[in-house]
Amino acid sequence: MSTRKLPHIHQRRIEPAGKRLKFELLDLEFSNGATRTYSRMRTHGLGSVIIVPMQDDDTVLLAREYACGLHHYELGLPKGRLEEGESILDAANREMKEEIGYGAHELLELKDLSLAPGYMTHVTHVVLARKLYAEKLEGDEPEELDVMPWPIDDLDSLVSRPDCTEGRSIAALYIARDYIRNHPIDE
Repeated sequence: MSTRKLPHIHQRRIEPAGKRLKFELLDLEFSNGATRTYSRMRTHGLGSVIIVPMQDDDTVLLAREYACGLHHYELGLPKGRLEEGESILDAANREMKEEIGYGAHELLELKDLSLAPGYMTHVTHVVLARKLYAEKLEGDEPEELDVMPWPIDDLDSLVSRPDCTEGRSIAALYIARDYIRNHPIDE
């Protein structure tokens, strides 16, 4: 672990860039005396969750959803923003119910992932969901999402597909797979 001292922030300035994003300019001084102005995107909101819903210890439930950025249907994990006053685990359970029609009796936060820590403040919380039960809530998706069971031990085949490209989903799947191998559901 590095013992470097964090740069001193002399000044912060916000430049609005849209409804959900703001750019924050930081005037920094490093411990060696070097000064720089860094910019980072300050996302609006409280972060997000990505959920690994396990039907059993061998099967993850994936969602097929339209991905506007790539203009195709993407196969990945349920995910969404945290709402005001909502815990990470409550948000995970809500998003699963909205997107794939399941809740979970057992939820565990495994890891926080950043998207681009060099210039974004956004954090996604990876949540493992087990002991699922059927429950559907209305979400904000314009169409019903297809739910696809997938063997958690066959992630190599999944990530080789052209419709499974989202980095957060891929990372969360591998993190959860390794956790499940060491912590079976029957413990």
